[in-house]
Amino acid sequence: MHPVPVGVVGLDQTLGHLGGGEGVYQACENGADMSNLINADRITMTYGTRTLLDSVSIGLNRGDVIGVVGRNGDGKTTLLRILTQTIEPDSGRVTQTGAVSVGYLHQADDFSPDSTVRDVIVDGQPDHVWAADAATRGVVEHLLAGIDLDTPVSALSGGERRRTALVALMLGHHDLLVLDEPTNHLDVEAVGWLAEHLRALQAKDVAMLVVSHDRWFLDAICTRIWEVHDAMVDSYDGGYAAYVLARAERSRQAAGMATRRKNLLRKELAWLRRGAPARTSKPKFRIDAANTLIADEPPPRDTVELERFSVTRLGKDVFDLSHVDLSVGDDDQRRVLLEDLSWSIGPGMRIGLVGVNGAGKTSLLRLLTGDLSPDAGKVKRGKTLNLGHLSQAVAELDGSDRVLDAVNRIRHSSQLASGKEISTTSLLEDFGFTGDKLTARLGDLSGGERRRLQFLRLLLSEPNVLLLDEPTNDLDIDTLTVIEDYLDSWPGTLIVVSHDRYFLERVCDVTYALMGDGSCVLLPGGVEQYLEHRRSLPRTATGPATVTAAQPSSTSAADQRQAKKDLARTEQQLSKLEQRIDRLHDAMAAAASDYTRLAQLQTELNEITDQKDELELAWLEAADKIA
Repeated sequence: MHPVPVGVVGLDQTLGHLGGGEGVYQACENGADMSNLINADRITMTYGTRTLLDSVSIGLNRGDVIGVVGRNGDGKTTLLRILTQTIEPDSGRVTQTGAVSVGYLHQADDFSPDSTVRDVIVDGQPDHVWAADAATRGVVEHLLAGIDLDTPVSALSGGERRRTALVALMLGHHDLLVLDEPTNHLDVEAVGWLAEHLRALQAKDVAMLVVSHDRWFLDAICTRIWEVHDAMVDSYDGGYAAYVLARAERSRQAAGMATRRKNLLRKELAWLRRGAPARTSKPKFRIDAANTLIADEPPPRDTVELERFSVTRLGKDVFDLSHVDLSVGDDDQRRVLLEDLSWSIGPGMRIGLVGVNGAGKTSLLRLLTGDLSPDAGKVKRGKTLNLGHLSQAVAELDGSDRVLDAVNRIRHSSQLASGKEISTTSLLEDFGFTGDKLTARLGDLSGGERRRLQFLRLLLSEPNVLLLDEPTNDLDIDTLTVIEDYLDSWPGTLIVVSHDRYFLERVCDVTYALMGDGSCVLLPGGVEQYLEHRRSLPRTATGPATVTAAQPSSTSAADQRQAKKDLARTEQQLSKLEQRIDRLHDAMAAAASDYTRLAQLQTELNEITDQKDELELAWLEAADKIA
């Protein structure tokens, strides 16, 4: 029996053994090691004229939690499908040890249209059966809050279907979990809970393969990182932070590595090492090697210089909110998003904004842009504002236009805070648009590529205020690193709404939270302080009715019965609104070049979103009565 090596890290001369383990991961042939689950031996996979995997040998053991990273289109999902034997490689073989139960969270689900949520996650068991198990109850409470388990899956929104599939996987008692973007449609609180749950499963020797662009999540759960690139798979011990160190060191040693890519990695590593201790305590890498590598690396951005340059572009005033009230809904069911909010936002401020879904984060951005007017109070905007607003929709791009033309039409270069000019050609290359992609029609681009181009066009318009609503959606890690690097030298006021904790902490200097009670508060402790606050709250308002209904309550039996009916009715209404929102998003994408139609659809979407906010408040009120 001989070992099958995975891609060599190649850092032993400088780092010794990464994380105290082997410099090269070795997996034995089937039967050699009972802890081994899956081996791939010299697998090759080609699509058309492009080779995604070329003679790759790789394997994983029980308890391994492996993050799979790489640019969009480099073969991450293909690798997962081959390892799970969903597809066959062109050459090579994949072997499993014994009877391995594999649970696979795909990007798209394949539920039976006649199934209910209850059928999918607990095989149709009644509440008193499945809810008796604390572990099962915890998964359902955290990931399916507010969803009636008897709802047909065909009536669920895309996000609800995704979370239902994730719950079914968590409750499946598998030996190997294969998770393709598991944090999609989860807020920062749910992502934190999922990381804790997966760590508990890993302690029980459950193995995992995880594709995710959420770097905080990867660092929180992974014991190893596989990087898929250039038809190869390189393996690194530790989580995401360890991977950044090893990749930066490889970049330093490789004479032919592009200088810009190396500097990006060094900058990110420096930020990781200077950050919170929790971010660097878990990875098994050599701290002295990291410190040596970043000894002369400056902070990612010169805050004083950026603020000085920002003042010259913006003046001293950006946004001044004075005693602002904002609410949605009718008089009898009015929901307060902001109450008596006074907030001065100055030039050069970099603000991260968090809060539960429906707390009003997107509404606050629309208030700042002027798309919404406050119910009371005043919003004063600086006279020299040039706003750039990245919304969650990508429908404003003309599908018949071509990439290079769509960019050059805005400008041919952009100026950084240092005064340095950067060309659109360089930016396009950094954002992954090279070769045939430069002349591709926008309508032929993937969702991630359209999102990248949308962001690039926004930056080239040289706004002095950037409002970013979930900017990390559909972007791979390499692209996020490029965006973060560009924002480091971008002079202006930045406000970011995101569930991506890593991105928030990386690009923002302060964090505020919409608490759901009309207040917007500063969080000196950042996202972790917000999560601690959320953990201190009772679960009654966030758990599903099927769980909380069985708990003791001082409310009368008649009131509880009525509350249950209200919950069921509200959940059905929410489900219908989610479907309408999904259909509107599809219609907006189809009408990308019809700006009059887009404006009509956006107005309709805003109205439905407001209705959804009202219903969510009604659901919370009903849930309180049966808690």
